[in-house]
Order: sequence, then C-alpha cells, then structure tokens
Amino acid sequence: MGLFRATDPAGLTGVPLTYPEVGGTRQAVLPAGYGVLERSVVVGSGRAAFERAAAAVLGWRLQRSLGLRVRATGPAGEPGTVVVLTAGLPRLGYDIPCRVVWAQTTGDERGFGYGTLPGHPESGEEAFVVRLEPGGDVVFTLRVFSRMATSAARLAGPVSRLVQRAAIARYLGAARRAARDR
Repeated sequence: MGLFRATDPAGLTGVPLTYPEVGGTRQAVLPAGYGVLERSVVVGSGRAAFERAAAAVLGWRLQRSLGLRVRATGPAGEPGTVVVLTAGLPRLGYDIPCRVVWAQTTGDERGFGYGTLPGHPESGEEAFVVRLEPGGDVVFTLRVFSRMATSAARLAGPVSRLVQRAAIARYLGAARRAARDR
C-alpha cells in the first residue's frame, strides 16, 4: 500500500481493523497500552458556528486541511465507510487506510471515529467530535489512541509522534476556521 500506487478504498471493506479496542474513542477512558492524546478547544459560539464545524468534521474537511487527499466509500457519518488518506502526491504519496467505526450525526454532539486498517503506519483509533455546550460554546475534541504499526514508523520513533502532534494542532486550527467561515 502507498508508494507508487493508489489503494482502492472499496477493496478494504472486508479487511479487519488492526487493533481490538474498536470504538475505544467513545469510552470515558482511552484504552491502555497505547499512546493517548485528547485535546479540546472552543472553536466558536452559537448554533450557526456549531453547524459549520459539524459539517466540516463530517465532510472530511479537516483531513483535507492537512493537505491529505481523501478517497472514501461513503460519508464520514456512516460506520463502515472506508477512507484512504494520501499524504503527498497522488501516485508518489503514502496511503493511510482507515474505517469509520462509529458516528453521531444528529443532536448537539456530532462526529465520528475511525480505526486503522493494514498499511496504516499506526494502529489505533482517532475521533473528531464537535459539541454545542448549553451556554453556546462550540467545542471541538480530538481523541486518539495509537501505537506505531510499521517498521518505518517505529524506526522514525519520536519523529512519528511529532508528525502526529503537528497534524493534531492543524486539525484544531481547521476546526476553528470552519466554525467561523461564513
């Protein structure tokens, strides 16, 4: 998967996830044995900002904001959707395959979590959630549990974690921009 060829998302629909704690980002405590990260930030205020941020999350806009190419078998709000994110050029990039394992598309909390498929440099799950608080604040939360899954990722060690943290910071910024875009 990855270099010099594009992985077909439809070809991964029946492939098992690379970790056993499926749906773990929905739990109050993230699974043990992984690197975990949770960040929440107020991205706006009011119903309109919430709707904009939720549409961005469920429309793959945050992933695109990182410069990732998104190819998916369906929407982010549909469990079972396979998405292949490509970092770099379409034929020279690295494919990052995931499957949506849970989604919430209605109410004052919306978002989804996706888990890693074979070929992903990590093993684990990442969740993107937008919540409209009773006082009107719009809060974006990113929850991740993961560990390095490939030899290349393990060899890169701390650099891999730095790349992940940089991506998370960019996701937070993209959620802020989405909430205020009109």
